[in-house]
Amino acid sequence: MNLYLRYFDRETLVGSADEAIDFLKSIDEISMNPVLEADIRDYAASDVFYPKRYKIRPRVYFIIIKTEAATMLDFKEKRALRSSVDGVVKERVPSPVVMKLSEERYGWYEGTMDFKRVQLVPGTGKFQYRDTHFVANVKASSGIDCYNRIVEHLRGRVDDRSQFPSVKGKNFKFRFLGAAK
Repeated sequence: MNLYLRYFDRETLVGSADEAIDFLKSIDEISMNPVLEADIRDYAASDVFYPKRYKIRPRVYFIIIKTEAATMLDFKEKRALRSSVDGVVKERVPSPVVMKLSEERYGWYEGTMDFKRVQLVPGTGKFQYRDTHFVANVKASSGIDCYNRIVEHLRGRVDDRSQFPSVKGKNFKFRFLGAAK
Protein backbone atom coordinates (compact mmCIF):
# COMPACT_ATOMS: atom_id res chain seq x y z
CA MET A 1 0.00 0.00 0.00
CA ASN A 2 1.36 3.41 -1.00
CA LEU A 3 0.59 6.87 0.36
CA TYR A 4 -0.21 9.92 -1.75
CA LEU A 5 0.52 13.25 -0.02
CA ARG A 6 -0.36 16.75 -1.22
CA TYR A 7 0.21 20.20 0.18
CA PHE A 8 -0.92 22.87 -2.30
CA ASP A 9 1.06 22.15 -5.50
CA ARG A 10 3.61 19.88 -3.80
CA GLU A 11 2.72 16.21 -4.02
CA THR A 12 4.36 12.81 -3.84
CA LEU A 13 3.64 9.09 -3.84
CA VAL A 14 5.62 7.15 -1.24
CA GLY A 15 5.82 3.55 -0.10
CA SER A 16 6.08 3.98 3.67
CA ALA A 17 5.22 6.24 6.58
CA ASP A 18 8.92 7.12 7.02
CA GLU A 19 9.11 8.44 3.45
CA ALA A 20 5.89 10.40 4.03
CA ILE A 21 7.32 11.98 7.18
CA ASP A 22 10.56 12.87 5.34
CA PHE A 23 8.51 14.56 2.59
CA LEU A 24 6.53 16.57 5.15
CA LYS A 25 9.72 17.60 7.00
CA SER A 26 11.01 19.09 3.72
CA ILE A 27 8.13 21.59 3.70
CA ASP A 28 8.91 24.63 5.85
CA GLU A 29 5.29 25.53 6.71
CA ILE A 30 4.61 22.10 8.24
CA SER A 31 6.07 21.73 11.71
CA MET A 32 6.50 18.02 12.39
CA ASN A 33 6.16 16.88 15.97
CA PRO A 34 6.09 13.45 17.64
CA VAL A 35 2.28 13.44 17.88
CA LEU A 36 1.85 14.14 14.14
CA GLU A 37 4.50 11.53 13.26
CA ALA A 38 2.78 8.91 15.42
CA ASP A 39 -0.61 9.72 13.88
CA ILE A 40 0.77 9.35 10.33
CA ARG A 41 2.37 6.00 11.24
CA ASP A 42 -0.91 4.80 12.81
CA TYR A 43 -2.88 5.85 9.72
CA ALA A 44 -0.44 4.06 7.39
CA ALA A 45 -0.61 0.87 9.48
CA SER A 46 -4.41 0.87 9.92
CA ASP A 47 -7.06 -0.76 7.72
CA VAL A 48 -8.75 2.62 7.16
CA PHE A 49 -8.93 3.64 3.49
CA TYR A 50 -10.57 7.05 3.61
CA PRO A 51 -8.35 10.12 3.00
CA LYS A 52 -6.96 11.90 6.04
CA ARG A 53 -6.64 15.67 6.31
CA TYR A 54 -4.29 17.49 8.71
CA LYS A 55 -4.70 21.13 9.66
CA ILE A 56 -1.62 23.35 9.43
CA ARG A 57 -3.31 26.66 10.24
CA PRO A 58 -6.82 28.04 9.69
CA ARG A 59 -8.13 26.87 6.27
CA VAL A 60 -4.75 25.31 5.32
CA TYR A 61 -4.39 21.52 5.26
CA PHE A 62 -2.34 18.71 3.76
CA ILE A 63 -3.88 15.38 2.80
CA ILE A 64 -2.81 11.75 2.83
CA ILE A 65 -4.56 9.13 0.69
CA LYS A 66 -3.91 5.40 0.76
CA THR A 67 -3.65 3.91 -2.71
CA GLU A 68 -2.67 0.73 -4.50
CA ALA A 69 -1.20 2.77 -7.39
CA ALA A 70 2.43 1.96 -8.13
CA THR A 71 3.23 5.26 -9.88
CA MET A 72 1.97 8.82 -9.76
CA LEU A 73 0.58 8.41 -13.30
CA ASP A 74 -1.46 5.38 -12.19
CA PHE A 75 -2.80 7.37 -9.25
CA LYS A 76 -3.71 10.40 -11.39
CA GLU A 77 -5.48 8.25 -13.98
CA LYS A 78 -7.28 6.28 -11.24
CA ARG A 79 -5.99 2.95 -12.51
CA ALA A 80 -5.55 1.47 -9.04
CA LEU A 81 -8.97 2.04 -7.55
CA ARG A 82 -9.73 -0.24 -4.66
CA SER A 83 -12.21 -2.66 -6.21
CA SER A 84 -12.22 -5.50 -3.74
CA VAL A 85 -12.92 -5.89 -0.07
CA ASP A 86 -11.57 -9.00 1.65
CA GLY A 87 -10.68 -10.48 -1.75
CA VAL A 88 -14.27 -10.30 -3.04
CA VAL A 89 -14.69 -8.15 -6.14
CA LYS A 90 -17.84 -6.07 -6.02
CA GLU A 91 -19.62 -5.22 -9.26
CA ARG A 92 -21.31 -1.87 -9.70
CA VAL A 93 -25.02 -2.52 -9.55
CA PRO A 94 -27.40 0.31 -10.38
CA SER A 95 -29.65 1.35 -7.52
CA PRO A 96 -33.23 0.00 -7.49
CA VAL A 97 -34.60 3.52 -8.03
CA VAL A 98 -32.59 3.97 -11.24
CA MET A 99 -33.61 0.53 -12.47
CA LYS A 100 -37.32 1.25 -11.87
CA LEU A 101 -37.04 4.67 -13.55
CA SER A 102 -35.70 3.24 -16.79
CA GLU A 103 -37.89 0.12 -16.87
CA GLU A 104 -39.79 0.21 -20.20
CA ARG A 105 -43.55 -0.26 -19.66
CA TYR A 106 -45.81 1.74 -21.93
CA GLY A 107 -49.02 2.95 -20.31
CA TRP A 108 -50.51 5.41 -17.85
CA TYR A 109 -48.43 6.70 -14.94
CA GLU A 110 -49.36 8.85 -11.99
CA GLY A 111 -46.49 11.26 -11.37
CA THR A 112 -46.21 13.27 -8.15
CA MET A 113 -43.74 16.13 -7.86
CA ASP A 114 -42.94 18.64 -5.11
CA PHE A 115 -41.05 21.61 -6.52
CA LYS A 116 -40.11 25.22 -5.72
CA ARG A 117 -42.32 27.54 -7.73
CA VAL A 118 -41.52 31.24 -8.14
CA GLN A 119 -44.60 33.38 -7.55
CA LEU A 120 -45.27 37.09 -7.36
CA VAL A 121 -46.33 38.32 -3.91
CA PRO A 122 -49.29 40.69 -4.38
CA GLY A 123 -48.83 44.06 -2.79
CA THR A 124 -45.03 43.98 -2.56
CA GLY A 125 -44.22 43.24 -6.19
CA LYS A 126 -41.48 40.86 -5.08
CA PHE A 127 -41.07 37.20 -5.98
CA GLN A 128 -40.66 34.28 -3.61
CA TYR A 129 -40.28 30.51 -3.79
CA ARG A 130 -43.31 28.49 -2.73
CA ASP A 131 -43.41 24.74 -2.22
CA THR A 132 -45.84 23.36 -4.78
CA HIS A 133 -47.31 19.86 -4.95
CA PHE A 134 -48.23 18.69 -8.46
CA VAL A 135 -49.91 15.42 -9.49
CA ALA A 136 -50.60 14.34 -13.08
CA ASN A 137 -51.67 11.25 -14.98
CA VAL A 138 -49.34 10.86 -17.94
CA LYS A 139 -49.13 8.44 -20.84
CA ALA A 140 -45.46 7.45 -20.91
CA SER A 141 -43.08 4.58 -21.63
CA SER A 142 -41.13 4.64 -18.33
CA GLY A 143 -40.76 6.49 -15.04
CA ILE A 144 -38.11 8.78 -16.48
CA ASP A 145 -40.35 9.53 -19.46
CA CYS A 146 -43.16 10.38 -17.01
CA TYR A 147 -40.84 12.81 -15.19
CA ASN A 148 -39.69 14.45 -18.44
CA ARG A 149 -43.27 14.93 -19.67
CA ILE A 150 -44.35 16.52 -16.37
CA VAL A 151 -41.37 18.90 -16.30
CA GLU A 152 -41.91 19.81 -19.97
CA HIS A 153 -45.57 20.59 -19.20
CA LEU A 154 -44.70 22.71 -16.16
CA ARG A 155 -41.87 24.65 -17.82
CA GLY A 156 -44.38 26.26 -20.18
CA ARG A 157 -46.69 27.25 -17.33
CA VAL A 158 -44.50 28.46 -14.43
CA ASP A 159 -41.76 31.06 -14.03
CA ASP A 160 -38.38 30.04 -15.54
CA ARG A 161 -36.72 30.45 -12.13
CA SER A 162 -38.80 27.63 -10.61
CA GLN A 163 -36.70 24.70 -9.38
CA PHE A 164 -37.62 21.11 -10.23
CA PRO A 165 -36.42 18.16 -8.14
CA SER A 166 -34.05 15.45 -9.27
CA VAL A 167 -35.70 12.50 -10.94
CA LYS A 168 -33.91 10.23 -8.42
CA GLY A 169 -34.79 12.31 -5.37
CA LYS A 170 -37.52 11.98 -2.78
CA ASN A 171 -39.58 14.82 -4.29
CA PHE A 172 -40.59 12.85 -7.39
CA LYS A 173 -42.65 9.66 -7.23
CA PHE A 174 -44.43 7.72 -9.90
CA ARG A 175 -46.76 4.76 -10.06
CA PHE A 176 -47.77 2.62 -13.03
CA LEU A 177 -51.56 2.72 -13.43
CA GLY A 178 -52.02 0.34 -16.33
CA ALA A 179 -51.35 -0.35 -19.98
CA ALA A 180 -52.52 2.19 -22.56
CA LYS A 181 -54.94 1.08 -25.25
